[in-house]
Amino acid sequence: MILIFTDGSSRGNPGPGGWGAIVRITEKVQELGGYEKHTTNNRMEMTAIVESLKFVGQSTEEITIYTDSKYTIDGITKWVSGWQRNGWLTKNKTEVLNKDLWQQLVSVSSSKKITWHHVAGHVGIPGNERVDTIANSFAGGEKVPLFEGLEKDYKVSLSKLTGTTTKKAKSDGGKAYSYLALVDGKVHRFTTWKECESFVKGKQARFRKATSQENEQEILQDWGVLS
Repeated sequence: MILIFTDGSSRGNPGPGGWGAIVRITEKVQELGGYEKHTTNNRMEMTAIVESLKFVGQSTEEITIYTDSKYTIDGITKWVSGWQRNGWLTKNKTEVLNKDLWQQLVSVSSSKKITWHHVAGHVGIPGNERVDTIANSFAGGEKVPLFEGLEKDYKVSLSKLTGTTTKKAKSDGGKAYSYLALVDGKVHRFTTWKECESFVKGKQARFRKATSQENEQEILQDWGVLS
């Protein structure tokens, strides 16, 4: 299982911002972080998750994400499918705020098995406290040494979690229109994730879930494949 902690911060909201993340894959731990000159807290929270999932890449392992951003969890598990159906417009026919990041989040979370945990901030979870420190340090323009190495050498406990989660939800990044796999330059389409997963297992492959015909075209363009 892959374990991820994320947090975001903005001084002034909007203002200078930073994000932080911890990604544990088997016995290895990688800290991530970044800075933006003018941004919001929600954008930094989302960026931390997007960048973490980009770092994970095409892994088929189950992923658990701990974040204090209820906005992000509710968006990806409840709202995003409706936004996509409505052409990324809200019920009031205005463009969805942070549309660019929602689209990225849908893209990087598609085909991944993700469990989302919402945690309250500053409740004594070491992983959560560490990403808060990284995010706030970047937001303040400070240089932050980011750990990369084995978990046994990491000074932050990633196992202290009991009794601190407040919400758990599954997300597949939106209802599937199709599942695409690219093997040896050829695109294969499937109607279920089980079929796609079975096909790509053991192969050098790229695979993604498409949420619409338009999204299929976007994926194929991203892969450099003509449909």
